Amino acid sequence: MTTDVVVTRDELSSRTILRQDLKPDRAAFLDTKIPGSQDKINYPLIGPGVSENAEQVVPVTAPHGFNLGGAVMPAGVVNNLHLHFTAEVFVCFAGRWQFRWGVDGKDGEAVVAAGDVISIPTWIFRGFTSLTDDAWLFTALGRDVSGGLIWAPSVIEESARYGNHLGIDNKLIETEPGETPSGVELRRPLTGEQLATLRPVSVEEMRGRLAQPGDLVWSERPFLDSTLPGGGAHLATVVGYGLTEDRFQSPRLADPHSLTLAWLRCAPGTGMNRHRTSESQVVIVKEGRLRVTLNEADPVSVELGPYDTLSVPPGAWRQFEAVGDETALAVLLTSGESRVYLEWEPAVVSAARAADRALDPNGYVAPASMLND
Repeated sequence: MTTDVVVTRDELSSRTILRQDLKPDRAAFLDTKIPGSQDKINYPLIGPGVSENAEQVVPVTAPHGFNLGGAVMPAGVVNNLHLHFTAEVFVCFAGRWQFRWGVDGKDGEAVVAAGDVISIPTWIFRGFTSLTDDAWLFTALGRDVSGGLIWAPSVIEESARYGNHLGIDNKLIETEPGETPSGVELRRPLTGEQLATLRPVSVEEMRGRLAQPGDLVWSERPFLDSTLPGGGAHLATVVGYGLTEDRFQSPRLADPHSLTLAWLRCAPGTGMNRHRTSESQVVIVKEGRLRVTLNEADPVSVELGPYDTLSVPPGAWRQFEAVGDETALAVLLTSGESRVYLEWEPAVVSAARAADRALDPNGYVAPASMLND
């Protein structure tokens, strides 16, 4: 049984990150002085991520089991080669991006467009270039503490020419161009021997880690309440089994990420009835408008539009409803490595049973009349 959590209106406000309130960070990383990379804009959202800017301001700091940020870059701007120790999942909301990977960025390339999700394997160098103006990525990083990142040796060298250095604490140190800071220990580039230990990733492997809209397999009855008034949401799993209660639904990627990711689609007036989970959850709306109502006795609500983000704490009751005339499409990020078990309010359980729907002992929807209870 999940512990009861009541969210106040003030807490709801503090966990709601509207697009219009985002604060850009233009000095988040080592490479932001390299010509071609100066116009990078990063948006910290949840958790510290791997920002190297000691003055970064994070809207939501509560641990979630993962970090979340955003990246916006005009056409031609480059994010240089680096690697991560934990999962890095990109959700493209706008524009087109050219991803490349490998020690020298030549192992392969992939174009990522609006609606695509790509998960880059850990311990490989990756970089990307915006192909269109105002291209937008949301980026989820696995675990609360992701260990910073490692830049390609060429990026460290080029950044130093323009006065950016990285301390041993993974924070930026600025000097005059070409100068070396004194009295501090700097991160050293990987040696050739160390670089040789990193495995190559083929284009074919990376294609399997890219989920384009045409790759998605939607379940039209993913939840216990799918046939009930107030229910009816559709779900497409991408990373991990996540929330689905459809025993026939499988994700595109099932390797450990410390988070699960799925697309939720709600026609006007449909959604999910009151339920809760013991995991942290983040909702990001891509299209339409989604009303999220928290709590049971003292409900508080927020209406999310495109690019708006909401953090829902573990144990809080929640309902989702598409409002307006447009279908709502949202990303659901939930902490954990595998399935996420939902607890439905008793009225939903009773109404579902009256419609011959119940959860079997494995947590999947089944005909209630066929269960031994």
